[in-house]
Amino acid sequence: MKIIKFMDQKYLTLSLSVVLVFGSILSLGTRQLNWGLDFTGGTLVEVHFQEVADLGAIRKSLDVGGYIGASVVSFGTDRDVLIRLPAEFVDSDADQILSLLKKQSNSNVDLRRIEFVGPQVGDELREQGGLAMLLALALVMLYVAFRFQYKFAVGALAALVHDVFIVLGFFSILDMEFDLTVLAALLAVIGYSLNDTIVVSDRIRENFRKLRRINPEEVINISLTETLGRTLVTSFTTMLVLISLALLGGEMIHGFSIALLVGVITGTYSSIYVAANTLLALGVTEEDLMIPVKEGADQDELLP
Repeated sequence: MKIIKFMDQKYLTLSLSVVLVFGSILSLGTRQLNWGLDFTGGTLVEVHFQEVADLGAIRKSLDVGGYIGASVVSFGTDRDVLIRLPAEFVDSDADQILSLLKKQSNSNVDLRRIEFVGPQVGDELREQGGLAMLLALALVMLYVAFRFQYKFAVGALAALVHDVFIVLGFFSILDMEFDLTVLAALLAVIGYSLNDTIVVSDRIRENFRKLRRINPEEVINISLTETLGRTLVTSFTTMLVLISLALLGGEMIHGFSIALLVGVITGTYSSIYVAANTLLALGVTEEDLMIPVKEGADQDELLP
């Protein structure tokens, strides 16, 4: 098997990661995120048309009626429409919206549901979502430190923080709506990236114990080469599903699938380069991963 020299590009990949992460942080600090209705508060109205709904005409009708800034998307079928109103509108406006839609359409329009999210609830969701991500990262670091060694925990944490910031920066730069489905995707990205990193870390630990008198960089190259096939197959099949969801799944899960798609790409990259680069920077050696010998074990082996 030909060994791929992954770590020969460690400085190039480190520079790329630094640029991407700091670019994401800069965008988050200046442009921030385009928070969805779940976090900012507002009113959600679902209506059903007897005929195919013309989304462009509906948006124009709402703008003329004074509901500027309303989001109009298909919901499930081309006859079901989801209207999201900013926080300044209240659920009592639903009757007026329904009358506007009946005037605009030649068919009957049925009101399916109305949901109102207050700004206080949105703030709480934003705070709890951030705490959920921090808690997930902390628990991941503890788990990896317990299963492997603290240097592996630092590498796994660096990879996860790298992936989270890049996904957030992607949504910030493109001004895509960040709602609860995207937050759920972000937590799923943490799980996916962790799974990849643990597979790679497990092989690195195994090879450090098996391959003696080989420098750490070469051991990591061998380990990454051995796990590359599994990593690429898993990532490719996952991406096929996510691309299908992004193109055909509708507006409701579009943000979710895009966030996961970006996360899978960055997670695959970070498990190969970010986590491994961190291990080399921390000076991992075979002594760090040797199985501890129990006291008195040598004496026991000498007994008949």
